[in-house]
Amino acid sequence: MSTALYQHFPILAVMVLFLGAFLIVIFGNVKTLRHLIALLSVTVSLGLLIALVKPVMLEGEIIAYWMGARATAGGYAIGIAMEVDALSLFFGLLVATAVFVSCVYSIQYMSHDDNVGQYYTLFLMLAGGVMGLVLSGDLFNMFIMVEILTFAAVALTAFRNTAKGALEAAFKYLVVGCIGSTCILTGTVMLYAQAHTLNFAQLSALLPGNMNTATVVAFALLYIGFSTKAFIVPFHPLAADAHGAAPASISVLISGVLTKSGLYAIIRLSYFLFQTMELGTMQFLLVFMGSMSMFICVTMALAQHDFKRLLAFHSISQIGYVLTAVGLCTAMGVSSGLYHAMNHTLFKGLLFLAAGAVLHQTGTTDLDKLGGLSKKMPWTTAFFLVGAFSISGIPPFNGFASKWMVYQSIYLKAVESGNIGFLFATIIALVTSVLTLASFVKVSQSVFFGRLPKEYENVTEVPWGMRLAMCLFAVLCVVTGLFPDLVTRYLTQPAADAVFNASGYINAMMGSGYAESVMSVPAMAPAVTYVEVGVWQPVSWLLILVITLLAITIVAIGGQYDRVSESVSAPMDSKYDLFFGGEESVYSQVGGEDLFWGFKHNWRGYFSFMHKLHSGIVNDYSLWAVVALALVTLYMLIVF
Repeated sequence: MSTALYQHFPILAVMVLFLGAFLIVIFGNVKTLRHLIALLSVTVSLGLLIALVKPVMLEGEIIAYWMGARATAGGYAIGIAMEVDALSLFFGLLVATAVFVSCVYSIQYMSHDDNVGQYYTLFLMLAGGVMGLVLSGDLFNMFIMVEILTFAAVALTAFRNTAKGALEAAFKYLVVGCIGSTCILTGTVMLYAQAHTLNFAQLSALLPGNMNTATVVAFALLYIGFSTKAFIVPFHPLAADAHGAAPASISVLISGVLTKSGLYAIIRLSYFLFQTMELGTMQFLLVFMGSMSMFICVTMALAQHDFKRLLAFHSISQIGYVLTAVGLCTAMGVSSGLYHAMNHTLFKGLLFLAAGAVLHQTGTTDLDKLGGLSKKMPWTTAFFLVGAFSISGIPPFNGFASKWMVYQSIYLKAVESGNIGFLFATIIALVTSVLTLASFVKVSQSVFFGRLPKEYENVTEVPWGMRLAMCLFAVLCVVTGLFPDLVTRYLTQPAADAVFNASGYINAMMGSGYAESVMSVPAMAPAVTYVEVGVWQPVSWLLILVITLLAITIVAIGGQYDRVSESVSAPMDSKYDLFFGGEESVYSQVGGEDLFWGFKHNWRGYFSFMHKLHSGIVNDYSLWAVVALALVTLYMLIVF
């Protein structure tokens, strides 16, 4: 166990956020002091984690920190512990970065709201809960952090309670979130009844190789519980409702932070606690759920008329890429998945901040009412385009680098395994990229280009503080796209190595040699081989060219069915024949109502079916959770 000063940094990074929340309760009525406390808390937390990059990421140290003296009883560890390896630190850095940028944005974005002191208290509680989850080394403590972040997120979703749908969205989130939390608690209790310990490392040594019925059921409960936090299919409607109602600064955290906490927990469960990822059946489950999330959510995004709801569905679609790549159980797959998880936090955070800027200045995110804002909000437009290019996989932005690595890792898995299912997953990933790019071409037209509606002629650019926050994300999107080798070498590959180093994680907490002496089956060996085709190779550019041409084709075909305005038109003028193919000389705004009308018309059977499924009724979404739990439990009982 390390005796260096930095061994205290993980607990300090969590506690400074909770301390900030407590201090704002006391001093929150003073505006300047409130902002100072919030900014200082998130800055210190981020700084503490950055200080751990050298010993943990570069030197491979695993920090084991016991809160109080370590104790044992009957060979079982007693006491709450934190454990930080490269994987924990990677997700901790994502959390801290998103929280810091969101806090900077909030200062001016939330300036016109009431009860801002309560906002910052909940904001820091949410940040502390997620940070505590990813740095925790105790399964029950992870559950406690899940409860904190869930209720903070619910409260922040309903913070603007006069906004349409805010209370309804919060209630749905509360009900389904509590179902997920109940699953986590029940699974934790079942594991404790069998292993008599809650220490994550010790459980990881005792459970593999002892998968009886109770253990399998506990695994299914924990998997579904944390899936509700990641919002993967079938829990994706919660994300759309929450994003649509919550302030944009909170949408950044829901998309970039909450989803990552669920993904982190799924990785820990699959690779560490139960160590099932070497089984093809477990790889199938994760890749299948990831592929479903990719395709279903990107098609649902095409049907949206609200800017933030559209971004919400795209967010879960991108999470599908991460889950699919992580489910491959290859070093490159995990590395590329983590790379895309990082990029998702950056470009999706930027897009939500841009949507928040539009809402802040115009009072709406309705795609049917917007247009031409680039003339009034050039900075916001530029930042949005960076985010749009990034999520669409356009070079030199970061989404291109990570998506290309994901494509390659899935295809290589298909070749190595001879499993045609992975080839289908590759195709789904490519189709999703095409639809994503096509979607953002039309969204750009709906919001920022085209004709400016008269009611927005006096719109101005957002304040400098909000622009600064968007600029931070935009710069990171460019930097992490231009230097993929540095990102993989110093961030994602060390984190991927940690994923395959379960024995090192166990021994760091329980003592050298503990894993080898206790485990009935050997833990997976560390992965050190990364076979990559560089993102700047000609084949990469050929791929992006094909995707771009397909996206343009979809936009063009969809545009043929755009419905023209029903307003009274001027008489036909022959001068429009050459350029407009005989269209009447009337302007028709390309808005949300027109998004992929032709595509949706041709796929009307599919969209009609999805519309019926997405009823918006909390009882239906609760039923989805129960059915998902039943199916996953049955699947695991059959295959394990």
